[in-house]
Amino acid sequence: MNMQAQPNGDFSLEAKVALLKTPGTYPESPTRVDSIETHMSWVFLTDRHAYKLKKPVRYPYLDFSSLAARERFCREEYRLNQPLAPGVYLGVVPLAVDDTNTAHFDGKGRVVEWLVKMRRLPEDRMLDQLIKAGRLVPVDVASVADVLVGFYRKATPLMLDVNAYRGRLSATMTRNRDVLATPSFGFSAEQLRTVFEKLSAFLTNAPEVFDQRIREGRMVEGHGDLRPEHVCLESRPVVFDRLEFNRDLRIIDPADELAFLSMECERLGSTLVRDVLFETYGRATGDRPLQTLINFYTAHRACLRARLAALHTVDAPPSRWPHWLDVARDYLQIAADYADRLARAAADSSRCG
Repeated sequence: MNMQAQPNGDFSLEAKVALLKTPGTYPESPTRVDSIETHMSWVFLTDRHAYKLKKPVRYPYLDFSSLAARERFCREEYRLNQPLAPGVYLGVVPLAVDDTNTAHFDGKGRVVEWLVKMRRLPEDRMLDQLIKAGRLVPVDVASVADVLVGFYRKATPLMLDVNAYRGRLSATMTRNRDVLATPSFGFSAEQLRTVFEKLSAFLTNAPEVFDQRIREGRMVEGHGDLRPEHVCLESRPVVFDRLEFNRDLRIIDPADELAFLSMECERLGSTLVRDVLFETYGRATGDRPLQTLINFYTAHRACLRARLAALHTVDAPPSRWPHWLDVARDYLQIAADYADRLARAAADSSRCG
């Protein structure tokens, strides 16, 4: 297939996307190609494979703006996902053009883009789809928990600076609050004030809860983006799309990561995930995080997801703004619920003390 070059000899993202939407581009000759656009990438689904193209974007937390950077992060994504998704990530493939601007996937010619090649996973076995269809059962959740427990147990404990860790949480809370308070979003100022006051109070008044996690060696290099759409319930569950572009975002407390996955599943309608995840994790590792900590992490993650949802209005067409603002409100309600639980549990603990 041919691509039209720009005057400078480069090829636009639009040209690459149009090419990759065309079945004839692929050596496997698929019957069709489905495409999914995300904030940072395009994913092209053939009959048997998925090809991920990273957009040439730059944000404070990532830089995909150069071809060399995109190749580097494609290779990092392949490497990082082997432990939790063995057999899913198949390699990094070049998209090249020859002297006639004919594109090839075999590397002949000048490389104009790099893509991560994956085995296509069955959509009906994705965790989010099972929840939406009402087909998720406890044994499925336990099998995912077993995979995650094995991953965390093999991870090297990381000794972080306790003040820096709490400072990072505080800085993220401030960023969440400031963005969500943008008047044009129309979120409840009273709800925001209440949620962030409760989270800040716990972080300030109970620093030992967080410090103990570090002293016990609980911090690890985790997944970094553990959402139900990144979990596939095959015979051996696979957890994919591990965050590759910023290692700091993968440095995490497993209690935080499990609370994040539980919160996302709860938003989709499953309340059984939290109990099964934490019970399986606790029984296997002996680590049973305080309920106040789980409540804090859940509310904190919900605020972060609310912020990211609201920020989709920056690059989404106006017709999609109501959708993203509704999603943000859903997350804010979860944050409010768990901030309330946190405040009540903290108060009860104080009285008991």
